Amino acid sequence: MAGILLAEFMQIIRLTKIALVFSVALLLFLIVLNNITDYGSNLLFVENVLGMTTVFEGNQLMWRSIDSPLVHTIFYATIILWEGAAMVFCFIGGYKLLSRLKAPQAVFAEGKSLAIAGLVLSMLQWFVAFITIGGEWFTMWQSEIWNGQDAAFRMFACFGIILIFVYLPEFGENSRGLSEEENTN
Repeated sequence: MAGILLAEFMQIIRLTKIALVFSVALLLFLIVLNNITDYGSNLLFVENVLGMTTVFEGNQLMWRSIDSPLVHTIFYATIILWEGAAMVFCFIGGYKLLSRLKAPQAVFAEGKSLAIAGLVLSMLQWFVAFITIGGEWFTMWQSEIWNGQDAAFRMFACFGIILIFVYLPEFGENSRGLSEEENTN
């Protein structure tokens, strides 16, 4: 009886991991869709951050500002492609996990790689592009109007929590993704 309850519990945990990965993929899909369908508004954000238009008066770092429409477009296109790549990894990763739902622990664990790659890729975008480059290099933190650091941190933190949960081994699983039973065979 305890074995059946544990198996059902593990299915719920696996389904939860899968649902969270698909949820991230859905969120990234909506972000990409919004960035494409409301291209001008979101490009305006990039232009103002890179142009440092609303940073503190007398900012000694204004030499970093970029006023080139070509660079703004390339930077924005890179953001959209980066989000799109993370989305695809999460969708495919979620599908791989779903297809291994009832598989042995080691097989299910092997299916995590693309989901983890998608989550890490997205986390890197929010941390590198928005918090590090936008926030610190272009001093976005100084702007009351064009400051996306809170949203970027929220995304980074949410995806990080999901990454940790997805990565966590299942009950009775060792660091190689094998149960004690599978490890002895």
